[in-house]
Amino acid sequence: MKKEKVIIRLKYYRTEIKNMTQQELANQVGVSRQSINAIEMGKFLPSIELSLKLARFFEVKVEELFYLGWEE
Repeated sequence: MKKEKVIIRLKYYRTEIKNMTQQELANQVGVSRQSINAIEMGKFLPSIELSLKLARFFEVKVEELFYLGWEE
């Protein structure tokens, strides 16, 4: 049965688009490296405020970083 889940593309934008470390991104948006790691691992969903900060930093819409998808 398929289950809806949040798809997180933060790691792609961080590594492929900006070529930066978790610590560098954390410094840019004012959170800990551990928070960035937890978001990338899908263990923590960021607040609306942090989602907007991340989207603004990468110059994309929030929906490009986080969107609803399906898993088996």
